[in-house]
Amino acid sequence: MTALGAFVAFLDVTIVNIAFPAITSEFSGSSLADLSWVITAYNIVFAALLIPAGRLADQLGHRRVFLAGLTLFGLASAACAWAPNVPVLVAARVVQAVAAAAIAPSSLALLLPAFPPERRGAAVGMWGATSAVAAATGPALGGLLVDALGWRSVFFVNVPLVVVVVLAGRVLLTESRDSRAGIPDLVSVGLLGLGVAMLSLGIVNGEGGAWTSLGVAGPLVLGVALLGGFVLRSMRVSNPLVELGLFRLRAFAGATVGYFVFSSAFFALLLANVLFLTGVWQVDVLLAGLAVTPGPIMAAVSSVVGGRLVDRFGLRAVVLPGGLLFAAGCTIFATAIGPEPHYLTAFLPATLLTGIGVGSIFSGLSAAAVAQLPPARYATGSAVGNCARQIGAVLGIALLLSWLGTAGPDADAFRTAWAVMALGGVGAAICGVVVGAARAAVTLSSAPALRAGSGKPLS
Repeated sequence: MTALGAFVAFLDVTIVNIAFPAITSEFSGSSLADLSWVITAYNIVFAALLIPAGRLADQLGHRRVFLAGLTLFGLASAACAWAPNVPVLVAARVVQAVAAAAIAPSSLALLLPAFPPERRGAAVGMWGATSAVAAATGPALGGLLVDALGWRSVFFVNVPLVVVVVLAGRVLLTESRDSRAGIPDLVSVGLLGLGVAMLSLGIVNGEGGAWTSLGVAGPLVLGVALLGGFVLRSMRVSNPLVELGLFRLRAFAGATVGYFVFSSAFFALLLANVLFLTGVWQVDVLLAGLAVTPGPIMAAVSSVVGGRLVDRFGLRAVVLPGGLLFAAGCTIFATAIGPEPHYLTAFLPATLLTGIGVGSIFSGLSAAAVAQLPPARYATGSAVGNCARQIGAVLGIALLLSWLGTAGPDADAFRTAWAVMALGGVGAAICGVVVGAARAAVTLSSAPALRAGSGKPLS
């Protein structure tokens, strides 16, 4: 149930992409720059608020924040579906992102205590793959909905899912929180939120290729400066938003880097495959969505298997091979696919391999992100990982669009892009080595995290 809530939040990261042409057509009087905020605003706000929302859930209660976030998300989705103009649609998308930031970290924090230690790896694996499966399902589901019911249906589809989860959650979920937590440093909240927002904005503005322009370099420099200020502030206050000592935990640090590196490749791959199918092979949007569907199916299967393997063999045994499989699939894309359609012999095998890799990597990284954390920091740890994932996604998509805008969207340009994405899989595999062979079943319940510079346990 909590995984379904997270699925809804992550689904809206990509499902709107496939509906964007239809939205553009209906609001033809608006500029493309204004319309692009329908997608951009969600990604930026989601990334900026994940960590503050995770800490808020640790303090106020995971069940309370989860259900409140879902309710707000359902209302915002209905507002998106009924939006009469672009400003209302963008504003509703911002509210959606605020709600999604509350849902994602609190859902994992609710899930973990419900499982005994020896089964937590499988539970985290299933939850961790929801972002991958939701993101990969977005184009196919969005294509079906837009083709049959129009673009507003991609927002309406959220409402019944939210109603089911909220009603069931009120009955089945139990509250959990860090009763000793005080209010986190509000200056740190502002520095981190604005820093991530500026960094994301600069990356998004770089999609046109003008990376040295004021509109790109300015937000990037400001974002880095704000994040640097956040780190300095966190070292000096008694109740920081994120304890820097968490990054001394090998599994947590490796997972955070892994999320960023791999997500930049994974989300770029999702967009690249749809653009290639519709642009180079001239496949219509509905068939393109169906063509990439085997990937999320394999991700769902491998995430379940990966979680069980974490319980038995440790984190490295899942993340390392998953990264290599993803890299192998991207290599097939880069070397075996050209202007002439060869779906069954080239595209499908590559999609299956990358799908297996995605499920394995995300299940392993999700387990690694919380493996050495005390229960009071499950939501915060999950939020840090998902923030890194979201920034990586924004960067990967921006670099892809910048490259295609420069090189031209032909088969050769896509092959080069796929080759670079393979490096993301290799990077994930290296992070699998870093997180080590720790088993979530042992460390989730036993290993204390330390405050930066204090040597005191978090709980």
